[in-house]
Amino acid sequence: MDRFENMNTFIRVVEAGSISGAADRLSIAKSAVSRRLKELEGHLGVELFHRTTRKMNLTDTGRAFYHQSVRIIEDTLEAELSTSQAHGTLKGSLKIALPSSFGLMHMGPAINEFLQSNPLIEFDLDFNDREVDLMQEGFDLAIRIAKLPDSSLIARRLAPIKTIICASPDYLKQKGLPKHPAELVNHQCLVYNLISDYEYWSFADSDGKDIKTKIHPYLKASTGEFLKEASVTGLGIIQVPTFIIYKEIENGTLIPILQNFEIETINAYAIYPQTRHLSQRVRAFVDFLINRFKGTPYWDSYLKQTII
Repeated sequence: MDRFENMNTFIRVVEAGSISGAADRLSIAKSAVSRRLKELEGHLGVELFHRTTRKMNLTDTGRAFYHQSVRIIEDTLEAELSTSQAHGTLKGSLKIALPSSFGLMHMGPAINEFLQSNPLIEFDLDFNDREVDLMQEGFDLAIRIAKLPDSSLIARRLAPIKTIICASPDYLKQKGLPKHPAELVNHQCLVYNLISDYEYWSFADSDGKDIKTKIHPYLKASTGEFLKEASVTGLGIIQVPTFIIYKEIENGTLIPILQNFEIETINAYAIYPQTRHLSQRVRAFVDFLINRFKGTPYWDSYLKQTII
């Protein structure tokens, strides 16, 4: 049994949607495709497809094996290319899960820059704030902004993510300036609702004492950019990462408040499974990101340090 050949045939069946379609693409008989699938399933000891008279649908195991097989084939081709006349040229696909705001605002330009030097890389990007299953969904890499729990994933730190409280000058003129987190209960707070405890904002005072303040959300949304625009128009106070609002802070359309109270800094990470061989293209891209975001993030270097 040729495992590589059978794996490649399995990929073609998935992509063609049928044995006959795969046979046409491979220019072999349908019986040969069926035999290779049977050999592969026998070797693995699992069913890769739910078979009906009309259609072949992947099982959950088959779907995971498909994603892994694609990467094995691509990694093999990449290894061959790196030792050929191309001398290390990166080639193949990179499927990456990205948080919406950070992905669009900061990862997008980074990816475009990476492509300038590596034009044979094919990016498949999922901009979404949900937490994906890297192995089951076939992602090579995820960018996450979080306090990470212990897991089977490898995380490489890209940049610190600071959070501040801010509001527009018009809002503060009309509603007054809160001097302590406890006063937020009397204000219109605009809230990111994809976290479980969004009704509480946490701080530490100058002595390091924790302060957990209950707020009454005036407006809830699943995107920080929408909340930023709402705050700029004077609708309320937001707690938001600096990478979203650094330009508004710089031009004065949003003003930092409660800066005598600290909000915990978290980090942006590149995450990938430790159980899978890390391809050269993934490693190169992660190294590129670490170098690009090293030091003080550019979005923080623009912030004014005025405390009000």
